[in-house]
Amino acid sequence: MTPPEAPTLTYAFAVCRGGALTALAALPGLGTGAPVRTFAAGPLTAVVQDVPAAGFEEEALRRRLSDRDELERCARAHHTVITAASALAPTVPLPLATLYLDDNRAREALGERETSLLTALDRITGRAEWGVKVYAQTGPPPAPEAAPADGPAPGPAGGRAYLDRVRTRQRSREQHHTVTLRAAERVDIAVRSLAVAARRLRPHGVEVTGKHRTHVLNAAYLLDLGRERELRAALASLRRDETDVQIELSGPWAPYSFADGGIDGGLTGGGTADARRTNGGMCP
Repeated sequence: MTPPEAPTLTYAFAVCRGGALTALAALPGLGTGAPVRTFAAGPLTAVVQDVPAAGFEEEALRRRLSDRDELERCARAHHTVITAASALAPTVPLPLATLYLDDNRAREALGERETSLLTALDRITGRAEWGVKVYAQTGPPPAPEAAPADGPAPGPAGGRAYLDRVRTRQRSREQHHTVTLRAAERVDIAVRSLAVAARRLRPHGVEVTGKHRTHVLNAAYLLDLGRERELRAALASLRRDETDVQIELSGPWAPYSFADGGIDGGLTGGGTADARRTNGGMCP
């Protein structure tokens, strides 16, 4: 007697429109042994994979995503499939851990959001996302006179001199911060002039940037394909002019920051922007 097959869930990576997507079947996806596949949902195409229910039901999924290494592995696998799909067709990325009980439930959920998903696909077709980050070196330039290691010298004159040095350093820090914020704004304005849409994202903290620099601009820009050369030239010019900051460019990305299509808070209660957000949940 053949043992019954283990129950599975439908894991959804993305929604596409058009394109020859058969090449996605060669991807390992989440490494479950099942192929990455597609199915039609009206005018949309869902990119999915069967995953074992025992490993992806709510409690198992919570344990999986609470493990830092496993979370990173899943996020990388998720992103790899989305990147491959976006190279073949306009693609709306879905949040990590977008799960349905079966294909029919997935088809129903996507059908309920068909209009917003098609609007998102219209918005991103022929375009790509680029990320621009601006950093300032931690701390201001050195003060002209350092304070003694053991604090102010004895007496009123020493105390006043010490306080003057403290105030000078504070003003220097404030001036440095103002200069870097203004530089970041000029970078943002220049890149926005090339983009069809832009989105400010939350700057990273010291645990990401390191203690020697501060993140002052974290932004995503949606650009028409073919404008990469203009973008790189603009940033090269900005790097020459804006010597108080460091400017980093990443991309092109699948348009995570501009392709929510009404998904945020809808399909999974998660988000899809910067750093390939990793909120997840179960969809009935």
